[in-house]
Amino acid sequence: MSIENITGLNLYFAATDGSALATEQDALDLLGETYGKEVDVIVVPTSRFTPEFYDLSSRLAGHFFQKMQNYRMRLVILGDISVYTTASKALRDFVAETNRIGHHLFATDRAELENKLRRKG
Repeated sequence: MSIENITGLNLYFAATDGSALATEQDALDLLGETYGKEVDVIVVPTSRFTPEFYDLSSRLAGHFFQKMQNYRMRLVILGDISVYTTASKALRDFVAETNRIGHHLFATDRAELENKLRRKG
């Protein structure tokens, strides 16, 4: 885990290894990792989320995003989720709408993340 300033925002990069994330409590624990630090955005690798997270019918993603929203924290999910978006039109639409709004983001790699942050600030 590290904090980097990109486009004027302090990004907290969560560790690649660690417990799987899926619940509202996991969101709170992740927020707790940033407590006392000046963080604008939490970046989490896709591998940290359980496969159920990407199944929108489980509602896990919605609860996770809502918890982040409640604490006014932006979330970026970083990595390739094409295996999930290929199988689910609903997830593809969710990712597209999330990225269109731009508060939270899905990005496949660091270059895409930086490009999206430059556009959305």
